[in-house]
Amino acid sequence: MKLPMSAPKDAVKYVLASTFMLTPGSRLSKAGFQQISERNPKPSSLAAGGKYYYTRNQSSLVAFTLPPKGTAPTAVSFAVGHVDSPCLKVRPISKRQKAGYLQVGCELYGGGLWHTWFDRDLSLAGRVIVNTPGAKNGFTSKLVKIDRPILRIPTLAIHLDRGVNDKLTFNKETEFLPVLGLVNEQLNKPASNNPSRAGTPKPDTKKDDGNGRADATSNEERHHPLLLAVLADELGCSIDDIHDFELCLYDTQPSAVGGLNNEFIFSPRLDNLGTSWSSIEGLCEAVEAEGKSDSKEPNVRCVILFDNEEVGSVSNHGAESNLLPSFVEMLSRLPSSDKGEYQILANSYLISADMAHAVHPNYESRYETNHSPKLNAGVVIKTNANQRYTSNAQTTFLLRQIAKRAGVPIQDFEIRNDSSCGSTVGPALSTHVRTVDIGIPQLSMHSIRETCGSGDIRYYIDLFKVFFEEFSQIDAELKVDDQYE
Repeated sequence: MKLPMSAPKDAVKYVLASTFMLTPGSRLSKAGFQQISERNPKPSSLAAGGKYYYTRNQSSLVAFTLPPKGTAPTAVSFAVGHVDSPCLKVRPISKRQKAGYLQVGCELYGGGLWHTWFDRDLSLAGRVIVNTPGAKNGFTSKLVKIDRPILRIPTLAIHLDRGVNDKLTFNKETEFLPVLGLVNEQLNKPASNNPSRAGTPKPDTKKDDGNGRADATSNEERHHPLLLAVLADELGCSIDDIHDFELCLYDTQPSAVGGLNNEFIFSPRLDNLGTSWSSIEGLCEAVEAEGKSDSKEPNVRCVILFDNEEVGSVSNHGAESNLLPSFVEMLSRLPSSDKGEYQILANSYLISADMAHAVHPNYESRYETNHSPKLNAGVVIKTNANQRYTSNAQTTFLLRQIAKRAGVPIQDFEIRNDSSCGSTVGPALSTHVRTVDIGIPQLSMHSIRETCGSGDIRYYIDLFKVFFEEFSQIDAELKVDDQYE
């Protein structure tokens, strides 16, 4: 993909990473991080000064560095975010058929701007449970991404709905079904370019009620055989090897740097991959800047990226799970540790990083006059008196000090009193640790294609980098609960 030469290099790096869906693990490995198992972490084998990461559910990530030899882990500098975005997820029984079209039944995930999904070139990504003959465990969960458009949700022509431009509402069950193909294509064409591997699906001879519904016991009765064949081709297995899957629809249009002076990034899932990528990049840049010398930062440095934030974080891999507490409990069991997990948490500090709302030129009245962040004007601190965001005087002061050392401008956001406020992973995690909510501003949040400032990406990375390099010094300058000791 050709990118503008004048575009900020960090924006270009983000666009390339999001376009090719590079996993955080590949960037961490390049920076010297070693993958370990959360199920059997073996604290005694973790070396002082070491760099490690692990995943849970193939969706949440914990990446961390340990303090140098001779320094006990007494505090953690946390940067946390989430990796999920509103999308359509394939139903457990997805086979639908109407008017000669093959359709895929989907469930809506999160609070999306769903009208933006119409007439887009869509495909599938997610994970598939496959049989792996000869493997030690017999079955493997594999990540998959179909790199070509195979689905579309077509709009109705204006000639058949003259009032369509006066409304944005539609029935999410009956008018929002993606089209996969034509029925005659299923019956007359082979399923795969490699029939010996995927085979040719058998036509469905079961009677249904006109909507494609039938008794569904096997995968080929639950899902269109052509869809299974595409997955089998991508995974290099047979249809019979596929036992289950979780698949999301996504827009195949690549991310891009845009605007008259390349001042924008146009991309899907900026909320919250913009934060996820920037926090990992900031941690890696901090580690790489140290070279082969031991870090002078005594704090454990940690990025945690959760799943399921868009639906409340209540899952085994969400922010309300034990993912963060269990990580701290593991630190307390290190041979060099002399603090319990509660003491470590009391000394720690957490940046809850999610995207923020940029002022919209067509809807200025929707924003509080003095709290209307602008693109490319710096990182946003988000506050809310009702604790939808968790920033307070202490945590905000420390964040401003980090930004000052990093040379990063700061903006403030609060919602109007006559509007409802969104939230983040911050409130759930602030029950454990001091927390501040931040982000960089964006337009079209929860659209299939969002916009942020290309220059803000560098501000974000610089803030995280200095946070991971110097926070213990900054924290030592402020006395709060221990000022009378």
